[in-house]
Amino acid sequence: MGLRRRRRTREHRPSVERLRSAPAVSRRVSWVLPVLFPALAAFLAAAPITARAQPVAAPPAESAQRMVVEAKELAYDERRNVVTALGSVQIYYKGRVLEADRVVYDRNTQRVFAEGHAKLTEKDGTVAYAERFDFTDDFKNGFIESLQVESAESTHFTAPHAERTGEVMTFDQGAYTACDACQDDPTKPRLWTVHAKRIIHDNDEKVIYYEDASLELFGTPIAYIPYFWSADPSVKRKSGFLNPQLTYRQQLGFGVGVPYYWAIAPDYDLTITPTGFTRQGPFLSAEFRQRMENGSYIIRAEGTHVSDPSAFTIAPYGARNERWRGSVYSNGEFALNDNWRFGWDVTALSDRYFLQDYKQYNSFLQNYFFREASSTVYLTGQGPRSYFDLRGYYFQGLSATDVQAQQPVVHPLLDYNRAFDVDPAKTFGIGGQITLDANFTSTSASIANYESIQPRTLDSVYGLYNVCQLYSPSADPYKSGCLLRGVGGNYEHATAMASWQRRIIDPLGGVWAPFAFTRVTGSYLNYDTNNSYAAYNSYWQPIPNSAQSLFVNGSDSVFRGQATPGGGVEWRYPILARSSLGDLVVEPIAQLVARPNQTSIPSLVNMDAQSLVFDDSNLFEWSKYSGYDRFETGTRVNYGGQATMTFANGGFINALAGQSRQLAGKNGYSTADAANVGLSSGLDTRTSDWVGRLAIAPSSFFSIVGKGRFDPDGLRGRRIDVVASFKLDPLTVNLQYANYASQPVIGFDQRRQGLSVNGRYDITKNYFLTGSATFDMSRYLYNSLTVSPATNITLTGSTITGSAPLFSVAALGLGGGYKDECTTFSINYSSVFQGNTSTGLSRNQTIMVSLQLRTLGDAKFNYGLGSLQLNDGVRTQP
Repeated sequence: MGLRRRRRTREHRPSVERLRSAPAVSRRVSWVLPVLFPALAAFLAAAPITARAQPVAAPPAESAQRMVVEAKELAYDERRNVVTALGSVQIYYKGRVLEADRVVYDRNTQRVFAEGHAKLTEKDGTVAYAERFDFTDDFKNGFIESLQVESAESTHFTAPHAERTGEVMTFDQGAYTACDACQDDPTKPRLWTVHAKRIIHDNDEKVIYYEDASLELFGTPIAYIPYFWSADPSVKRKSGFLNPQLTYRQQLGFGVGVPYYWAIAPDYDLTITPTGFTRQGPFLSAEFRQRMENGSYIIRAEGTHVSDPSAFTIAPYGARNERWRGSVYSNGEFALNDNWRFGWDVTALSDRYFLQDYKQYNSFLQNYFFREASSTVYLTGQGPRSYFDLRGYYFQGLSATDVQAQQPVVHPLLDYNRAFDVDPAKTFGIGGQITLDANFTSTSASIANYESIQPRTLDSVYGLYNVCQLYSPSADPYKSGCLLRGVGGNYEHATAMASWQRRIIDPLGGVWAPFAFTRVTGSYLNYDTNNSYAAYNSYWQPIPNSAQSLFVNGSDSVFRGQATPGGGVEWRYPILARSSLGDLVVEPIAQLVARPNQTSIPSLVNMDAQSLVFDDSNLFEWSKYSGYDRFETGTRVNYGGQATMTFANGGFINALAGQSRQLAGKNGYSTADAANVGLSSGLDTRTSDWVGRLAIAPSSFFSIVGKGRFDPDGLRGRRIDVVASFKLDPLTVNLQYANYASQPVIGFDQRRQGLSVNGRYDITKNYFLTGSATFDMSRYLYNSLTVSPATNITLTGSTITGSAPLFSVAALGLGGGYKDECTTFSINYSSVFQGNTSTGLSRNQTIMVSLQLRTLGDAKFNYGLGSLQLNDGVRTQP
C-alpha cells in the first residue's frame, strides 16, 4: 500500500496538501502508513454492532485491499515519533471509512487517537460517532469517549464512555433503543430506551447483556430489571429464552409461560414453552420447524394433566371427565418437481373442548355454530392446461352437539381436469376445445346423520335442530320429518365428463358458443343397517341406520349408474357505446341446454351436492348443483343480460339480471332427494326466480356489490347479499348484510338475517382504533312454533325463555393501539360464543394486551373476563 497524491482542483481537495516538521518526512511516510492504518482496519472490523445493511459506496481506491488517505495535511514528527493526519481526514480501507478532524499515531506508546467529529462507517452500513477514539495499534483494546453507534437497521447505542476488550464492547452508563429520533425535535426523548449501568456487547456470541437496567418510556422509567440479555440486532435466529406469556382464565387461573427457542441448525429449530397455571396442572407445548430445499413443515404438540376437573363442565357439554388433554398439529408442503406438490394439514385433539378451554383464541372458535377440526393429506399436480388433486379428509367435531360417529372420513377425493385445443385443419373445420373432467369420492361413517324438519324438533340444550326424533317408517321419505345429511356405511361415487366447445363470431358481431358433452356417473352404496348410537341426552331419539333404506327409494340395490349426453348453444351480443362519462357495454345473453328426460338422482344418496344456491354466479352453468351427486335433466333455457359502464378514472358500474326456464323433460330441482336438495331453491318451478347483481365502484375508495334472488311474480326478495367497502383515509369500513327467506322444506323454518361490520380509524399516523360486530337479526324469530323434545308438545314463544332484539349481538370486538418504527402496542376486547356449559349458550369475554418492542421481543397478556349467560329466545326451558 502507499500514498496516492492528487493535484488541487475545484472539484476535489488534494490528498496531501503539505508535509512538514522534519526534513526526512518524505522518506518515512511510506513505512508509517503500513503500521498505522492496518490498526485502523482492525478497529473497523471490530465495530460493536454487526447489523445487516447495504454496503457503503466503493472508496476511490484502485483496489479493495489498497488504502487511500485523504487529508489536508499529513505530518511526521521525528523527534516525538508521532504521525499526524489533519483536516477533514478520510481513510478508505477494505470497504470501511474513518473520518475525523485529526488522526494521530504515537509509535512510542503504540496508540492511535482520532478526534474531532470522529466517525467510523462499517462496510455493512453501521456508523459509530465519537468525540475521541483511543486504541492500541492493533485496536483490540481501547477507550471511546461520547460514543454513539447507529446500525443500518436503525438501532442505537450511546454511552459517555466505552471500553473495548477483544471482541467485547462495554458501554458504561449506556443506553439502547430501536426508535429513531424525532425529526422535528431531535432532543425529544425516544419512545422507549433501555438504560443500564453497564451494557456489554459480545460480538463473538452476538449477544447484548444489560446490568442494572431500566426501561424508560418517553424518558420516564416504568420497569426495572436487574439483569437480562438479548440477541444482537443483526441476529435473526439465536437460542435462548423468549419473553414470558401471561394469561388468565377462570377455569385455568393465572398462567405464566416461558418459551425457550433452540436454533438447532440453520434449517430447523425447536421452541419449548412450559406454562404453569394456579388452578390447573402444568401445560407443555413444543413446536419443531424445518425448512428444506423443496419445502418445509412444522410439528406442534401440547398437553397437560388436569388438576381441578371441577373447573370444566360435565359431559357431554364439557371435558370434566378428562384428565390427560392435549393436541398434535402438523402441516407441510413439498415441491416434488415443477408441477407436483405433496402436503398435509393435520390436527388431532384429545377431546372436542381442548381448544376452547386452553386455546380459546384459536381460529377454529370464531364461529360457534359451525366449527370443526379438518385434517387433510394431498398430492397436487398442475400443468399448463391440466390439474390433478388427490386428497383425504378427516373431520373432528368441536361442538357439544356433534356426534363423532356421524362425521364422514374421505378416502380419497380425486379431481382431474385437462383441456385440449382441436386443430380445425384435422377435424374438417370443427376446431374448438375439448375438456375432460373426472371425480372419484369415497367416504365412510359409522352411523347416519339425520336432521329433523316438519315439524322441527328443538334441542333442549342449544336450540339447534340437529337431532331427528319424529319418524314414521311408513311415511314418504320426501315428506317425512327427517333429512338424511350423511349416510351410515361406505359410499363411493365416480363421475367422468367430456365436453366440447367452440367460440364463433358472426358478421353482425354476435358471439356464438356451441357445446356438447357426455357425462357418465356411477355410485356404490354399502349402507350399515345395524349400527345405532346411544344418546347421551335422554330426550334424543336417533334413528337407527336401518331406516336409511327408505331414504334410497326402498331399493336393495347398492349400485347405480347413468350416462347423460347433452348439448346446446350460448349467444351473446356485446354492444359498445361511448360517451363523455365513459364506455358503456350492453350484452344480452341466451343459453339453451338440452339433455335427456331421465331421473335427476343418479346416486342413491346425496353427499356432496347439498349446498345449492341459485344466483348470478351459476345462472349460465350447464348444471347448477354444487357437486357431482346431482345433475340437471331435461331441456332448459337460461337468459338475461349485463351492462357495464367504465369511467375514465377506472371506476365502473356493472349490472346483471337473468332467469331460467324448464322447457321440456323432468325438472331435476323439483325432484327431491333424501336431503330435499332442489326444493325451495328458486329453480323448482318451471319458470325460476329472477337473479341479479349490481356492482358499483365509482372510485378506488368505495365499492358495493349487491346480489339477489327475487320472486318471479311480485319480485319479493328471497335471497339478498350485500358487501360494501369504504376506504378513505383515515377511515376504513367493511360491511356485509344477508337476508334469506325461510325454506322449511330444507330445514330453515325462519327467515335468516344478519349484519357484519368491521372498521379501522387511524386517529393519527401512529394511533388507531378497530372494531367489529356481527348481528344475528333473525334471532327474535326463533320464538315461533317448535316441538318440545321432552313431551312432543308444541311450544310457543311464551314458553321459551328469554327474548332477543332485532340487532342481537352474535360477536363483538373492540380495540385500539399504537404503531411506529420501533413499537407496536394494542389492546383488544372480544366476545365470542362458548359452548362448554350445561345451562345453554354463553359468551366468553376476553381482553388481550400486546406490546412489541422491535429487536427486544414482545409481551402478551390474555385476561378472560368469564362467561356471560345468554337468554336470547333460543333455548327452551330446562
